[in-house]
Amino acid sequence: MTTPPETLHETNLSSLPLLARGKVRDIYAVGEQHLLIVTTDRLSAFDVILPDAIPGKGLVLTAISRFWFARTAGIIRNHLSDMSLEQAVPDAAERELVRGRAVVVKRLRPLPVEAIARGYLIGSGWKDYQADGTVCGIELPAGLRQAEQLPEPIYTPSTKAAVGDHDMNVSYEHTVELLGSGLAAQVQTVTLKIYAEAAAYARARGIIIADTKFEFGLDAGGQLTLIDEILTPDSSRFWPADSYAVGSSPPSFDKQFVRDYLETLDWDKTAPGPSLPPEIIRQTAEKYEEARRRLMGDA
Repeated sequence: MTTPPETLHETNLSSLPLLARGKVRDIYAVGEQHLLIVTTDRLSAFDVILPDAIPGKGLVLTAISRFWFARTAGIIRNHLSDMSLEQAVPDAAERELVRGRAVVVKRLRPLPVEAIARGYLIGSGWKDYQADGTVCGIELPAGLRQAEQLPEPIYTPSTKAAVGDHDMNVSYEHTVELLGSGLAAQVQTVTLKIYAEAAAYARARGIIIADTKFEFGLDAGGQLTLIDEILTPDSSRFWPADSYAVGSSPPSFDKQFVRDYLETLDWDKTAPGPSLPPEIIRQTAEKYEEARRRLMGDA
């Protein structure tokens, strides 16, 4: 992947109506049935959008998501559309601005939960475990250490928060109340299946996927469909297998690197976020690209 000529913090396409601007993505309407999702180079941490963008980040995230959507198509349908970028974005200059970082997708009804798979004891899961021996209410064996692989992956859903708010962990039973028993069970099964297959693929290429989150929607016929992004350094915790060790938080290919830096600052984790030093920006961009290269090769 070539180095991008410039960093894209925000888009303002005049040829399409802007529907939403999320932490990372700008979403435009393409008629009544499709959306254009543009992945910018914005970076959020602790649910705050930081003022500095990471060069090439949107290109990397888009490439990795496309890669995983293709690999998981046999498990679950996804929201990618057959509509071309040329068909979706009529203005040539705007089309070139978003090329490589935009996808045209089918407009679906998103489910009100985020589906999280955890294979290792880290992050908020480690904090929960230290407190009472459980992760999101799931009881685990005693004596596990930080970053240790769980006996088997677990499913820990959360509710989807608005920009600037924190997602809330919920029980599986709560998702049954939200979705119904059949759909809740399908989301859990698909989540753990994708995670298991992806984790095995990544491990063979030097990456441990400690945990990840998926989002799903329903099409007009009520069919479960994978949406948003999938198995990227933004939605997952990626660790280099060659430096992984139990007992401490491993180095990562994801934005945990930025979180660790921010933890050293006197910042209350509310907006506005602090600016990042050039060296942190550079190293973060390198970590994203290294994750892409390990997963996809030199494509």
